[in-house]
Amino acid sequence: MLSHIQKIFASIIPLILILLPFSDESEKADSKVEVSLDKQIGQMLMVGFKGFEVSDTSHVIRDIREYHTGGIILFDYDMPTRTPNRNIDSPEQVKKLISDLQNLSELPLFMAVDQEGGRVARLKADRGFAPHVSAEYLGDLNNPDSTRYYAANMAKQLNELGFNVNFAPVVDLNTNPENPVIGQLDRSFSADAGLVTSHASIFLEEFTAYNILGVLKHFPGHGSAWNDSHVGMADVTDTWEEIELEPYKNLVQKESPFAVMTAHVFNENLDPDVPATLSKSVQTGLLREEIGFEGVLFSDDMQMDAIRSYYGLEMAVENAILAGVDVLVFANNSVYDPEIVPRVTGIIKDLIDDGVITEERIRESYNRIMAAKNAWN
Repeated sequence: MLSHIQKIFASIIPLILILLPFSDESEKADSKVEVSLDKQIGQMLMVGFKGFEVSDTSHVIRDIREYHTGGIILFDYDMPTRTPNRNIDSPEQVKKLISDLQNLSELPLFMAVDQEGGRVARLKADRGFAPHVSAEYLGDLNNPDSTRYYAANMAKQLNELGFNVNFAPVVDLNTNPENPVIGQLDRSFSADAGLVTSHASIFLEEFTAYNILGVLKHFPGHGSAWNDSHVGMADVTDTWEEIELEPYKNLVQKESPFAVMTAHVFNENLDPDVPATLSKSVQTGLLREEIGFEGVLFSDDMQMDAIRSYYGLEMAVENAILAGVDVLVFANNSVYDPEIVPRVTGIIKDLIDDGVITEERIRESYNRIMAAKNAWN
């Protein structure tokens, strides 16, 4: 009899041993999903700061450690003081600065820069960085090998310095060469959507090879504007054309991952009430549902005049999140506000408490952000 019982236990125990580890692993996986709301909100914020190094008195330390800020953007020039004393002095200095910032954070930071090439280059040759030509130069040349050469060099340098996000390439069509912020700065490859797609695709391929998240900008198109959204509202109602969506439609079909940056442009035909950054019909309806984009959506700088002078901070934050923006960028380089992270965090929490924004909406952005960050590991 005892022998029979022993045989029964002998057959059951292996099953128990198989099931127990599975249960433990499931609990561990569930515990990883349980992330505090504070951390999820923090990952949705990207901020700029002043300093060539991480100073003990800098708000950026508090922003990262206490508010779980998920992204930092670096500049070479400080607009509020009109001096070149900001974050970028030399390759060695930048590499150490980024490493020190990453060491402050529990989760990997989005370390971002605007390195398009040509006139929009935060990493300048006179400070020891590799020179890069403009998008317009490459578009006029229209030689894929040349574009790949410059794209690879750019990606390699960004990776070596520690950057993992580049707000490039620009896919705005050069439909208005007199545009003060696109055409006149040589930032567009071409007025031809196919050519823009081809060269932007090469940049994304090289960025991906070096673990750089390329960010297409500025959705749904800034190329036709007659004025600069840095200093006022850019109304493209009468100039914007649907062809400006083509690069996004084309690139979403390709294999290279990318993020998108919004445009602070107003187009009454797309949304009669608010500019694109704050429009759910543009960012969710058009970009995500119609075009099929599933990646991370960055706002353009929320402190630019097109937003700051027309909308209060609370309204801008509320509308941007409801529109579908994942990362709110506060560059602190139009105006400087060392308290912007605590202020915006408080606004988002109040909006959640009031039922205006749901925790599920925050989780959507958090999941997209973490998927992008985990892709590097």
